[in-house]
Amino acid sequence: MTLLWCASLYFYLSAMAMADGMQPETTVVVLYEEDAEATITIKNTDPGPALLHSVVENIPEDLEPLLIVTPPITRVEGGDTQLVRFISTSKVPLKTQRLKRISFEGIPQASVPGGATIGITLRQNLPLILHPQGLPRHQTPWELLKWKREGERLTVHNDSAYVVRLALDVQLLPQKHLATLPRTYILPGEVLTATVDGPLKDLASVEIQPATVYGFSVDSYRAPVIADAR
Repeated sequence: MTLLWCASLYFYLSAMAMADGMQPETTVVVLYEEDAEATITIKNTDPGPALLHSVVENIPEDLEPLLIVTPPITRVEGGDTQLVRFISTSKVPLKTQRLKRISFEGIPQASVPGGATIGITLRQNLPLILHPQGLPRHQTPWELLKWKREGERLTVHNDSAYVVRLALDVQLLPQKHLATLPRTYILPGEVLTATVDGPLKDLASVEIQPATVYGFSVDSYRAPVIADAR
C-alpha cells in the first residue's frame, strides 16, 4: 500500500465522515484579519429538525481565545441551512497564521412513548486558520518546510508564518521506509521530530502528502533533506 494511496484514503474518509447530519459547505474555514470575520454554511441533511451547536476549540499549542461564534446554538429544520459566523476578538495584530478547531454538533430529537425525547449527537470538527493582514496568500506553504537529519534523528522546521497541514506518514527516500509525524499540522516557528522506521543513513529526501489551505488533498511533494544538520 503506497504512501500516496494511504494519504488519499485518509482525506477521502475524512470527507465522507461529513455526509450525515450537519454538513459544512467546506472542510476548512479561513478568517482573514482584514475582514474581521468568516462565515460557513451548515446544512441539516436529516429529514427532521435538529439543534446546531457550534463551538470554537483551542488546540493544545495555542490556548489564546481569538474569536467567537454566532449563533452558538440554533434550531435548523430538516433540509435547511444555517449561516454560522466567526468573529475575531484579537486585540493585537496577528504576526503569523493561527490555528483553531471548530465543531458543529447536530442534536436531532425523536419522540418516544411517554413524551420523552432521545437526542443522538452527530459532530463535525474542522480546522479554522486565522490569516494576518498583509501576509501573502501562499497556496503551497509546505514547500517552505525544511527537513533535517542529524544522526538517526529526522526533524521538520517551519520557519514560515504559515500553518502547514499534511498527513502523518512521511516516506523516506531512497530507502522507502516510513517516518511518522506527531500530528497533522505544523505551526509557524515549530520544529517537529518524526518517529522513524529504519535507519536514516543515505537519506536524501522525503515525500509528504500535504493538504491545501482549503482542505483538499494534492499530489505528493518531495523535499530534500539536509544531512547532518547542526
